[in-house]
Amino acid sequence: MKSTKKLLALGMAIIITSAVSVTAFAVETNFGSAAVEEKKTYTLSEMLTYAIQDEYLAYAEYEKIISSFAVQRPFTNIMKAETTHIALLEPLFTEYGIALPKNTAEDHVVVPATLLDAYKAGVEAEIKNIAMYEVFLKQNLPEDVRAVFTSLQNASEKHLTAFERGVSRLEGNTAGGAGISAGQGGNSNRWA
Repeated sequence: MKSTKKLLALGMAIIITSAVSVTAFAVETNFGSAAVEEKKTYTLSEMLTYAIQDEYLAYAEYEKIISSFAVQRPFTNIMKAETTHIALLEPLFTEYGIALPKNTAEDHVVVPATLLDAYKAGVEAEIKNIAMYEVFLKQNLPEDVRAVFTSLQNASEKHLTAFERGVSRLEGNTAGGAGISAGQGGNSNRWA
């Protein structure tokens, strides 16, 4: 009986770990880019809200990855970029009389099980971010909003490249860190 319970608990732990390591960080579908659907139209308020939520979320995700895996680049560089992205979006809320949403990104962050999973989740997050801006840029936008969204989409394409490089390096390296788990640390300059 005890061994059955242990096996059941182990099986559940494996399933939960697998699900967490493969999914994107956000656990809710109505937050940031996860809320955006391709064929839907959005108000300016919705677009700005989803955009800043996604930037808040990216910052929080990369901050957790840095502390969990003791890594630096590219996560620190991209985290700094997220600060700039937020700073680009904030004045648009004021300009258009839209309330700036509270930053609740911490409530939506899940840390992947390994550094490789963190890079893969970064790839997935940037793909979703790019797709979100593609949807927004198809809509009728004020020129200043269009310029910011275009800039943020371009930045996400660069971030995507950095994360894809990280995945390639870790998948090609079976002896030196591909399976680093949260809290184990890693060579901070190796993956940059």
